[in-house]
Amino acid sequence: MLRYKIMHRTYYNYSANVMLGSQNLLLRPREDYELRIESFSLKIIPEATLLWHRDVEGNSVAIANFTLPTNQLVIESEVIIQQYNESPLNFMVSDYALSYPFSYQGEDNILLSAYKILPDQTTTDVVNKWIANFWQPDEAIQTYTLLNRIAAYIHKTLTYRVREEPGVQSAIETLSCGTGSCRDFAFLFMQAVRCLGLASRFVSGYLYAPLMSEIGSTHAWAEVYLPGAGWKGFDPTIGKIVGSDHIAVAVARLPESVPPIAGSFAGPATSSLTVGVWVSLC
Repeated sequence: MLRYKIMHRTYYNYSANVMLGSQNLLLRPREDYELRIESFSLKIIPEATLLWHRDVEGNSVAIANFTLPTNQLVIESEVIIQQYNESPLNFMVSDYALSYPFSYQGEDNILLSAYKILPDQTTTDVVNKWIANFWQPDEAIQTYTLLNRIAAYIHKTLTYRVREEPGVQSAIETLSCGTGSCRDFAFLFMQAVRCLGLASRFVSGYLYAPLMSEIGSTHAWAEVYLPGAGWKGFDPTIGKIVGSDHIAVAVARLPESVPPIAGSFAGPATSSLTVGVWVSLC
């Protein structure tokens, strides 16, 4: 078992007083048999009332509501987690899904239909042509091997860059420019998996990256549903299956659905944003 401490600090500064609308906060990691929350604290300035709920994906969502005008919004979360996902390859896939291609069976196929929706025809054609660079339909292959090959190919052939612009690039944009952020790579991976007829979803969270210049960051990757094993994460930014250094916060069918903080303000002011994330072993 590994213990991580995550500090996530967000500062919105406004050029004049504003009235804050409701802010949706996706900051509490997803607890399951692999990840347990030891402690969690949330500091918000100005004072806010919080309402917590679980959304349709099971994400923990806090809705913050404000009554006073302000020229700054501060949101600081601190969490200590216990991570048990130290052997990410320790899983078993149902016999019928060991090799690709396969089709989801019974109730799984119904429940997963939303996660298999294909992109538009132009994107589907482009992505299928791209897939042909590393896999042909007449090649016998294990399902896990194919998924890992997609992640590794994105990591090997595309260039990662920090992208401050909001939103996610389309698969065509990422392939045409040859660069993208972690969320762009995750979305490309998802589109490729869906073109292969499998269910995928977007994951936002944190990454412990001790060999990078920063010790932690917000991060994004993708999950694929494997019968018998459940949702398994793949990170095309590093070209590997998700492991103990990945800490999931939220999942969604579409990447734009799970920003850490989303909200609005009213008033004749401009705003600036500063974010700091620190992930450390403890």
